[in-house]
Amino acid sequence: MTGRGYSIFDTGIGRCGIAWGPAGIIGVQLPEVREIDTRRRLFQFYPDARELRPPSNVQVAIEGITALLRGAACDFAEVALDMTGIPAFTQRVYAYARAIPRGETRTYAEIASALRASGAVYSVTQAIGRNPFMIIVPCHRVLEAGNYADKISPHGGAISKRRLLSIEGTSPTSSKTLFDVLMPVAPPRAHN
Repeated sequence: MTGRGYSIFDTGIGRCGIAWGPAGIIGVQLPEVREIDTRRRLFQFYPDARELRPPSNVQVAIEGITALLRGAACDFAEVALDMTGIPAFTQRVYAYARAIPRGETRTYAEIASALRASGAVYSVTQAIGRNPFMIIVPCHRVLEAGNYADKISPHGGAISKRRLLSIEGTSPTSSKTLFDVLMPVAPPRAHN
């Protein structure tokens, strides 16, 4: 591969984008509401990439992403990611997340503990929140405490973690209600 390229492709949830460079994939963009918005987002992150036909190793990733978004199992172990400029700790978080099996989830705290950085829950949260390799690094399998499916990275487009998990046949153990959100802020009043 020479230079940076990108491609837009169809999936079961809409038109996704993928960008690559000489060392591997540099980013995956899940669909925005409109394709033009997906293209804009790719341009925002990778302004020097040109729309090209994907090379064979990127095509393998596209086929895997498409399969996963249809609900099929796929293996991204051989997909090369270009992590140039990504801090070492974040790379460790992504490597751990890539090893989370389909149908399972982990919390940010569990990942921090597994990486022997139990005081780094916030750093794990930040790393997952900035994940440019959507689906290949399955950040949707990483949940906040209580297994709540919180927001996804900017590369997630209009798709939620909850939707991605349901496509995989997994669901968080619970979901936040308005009561769950407000309870820590406004405890119940005593009745007289």
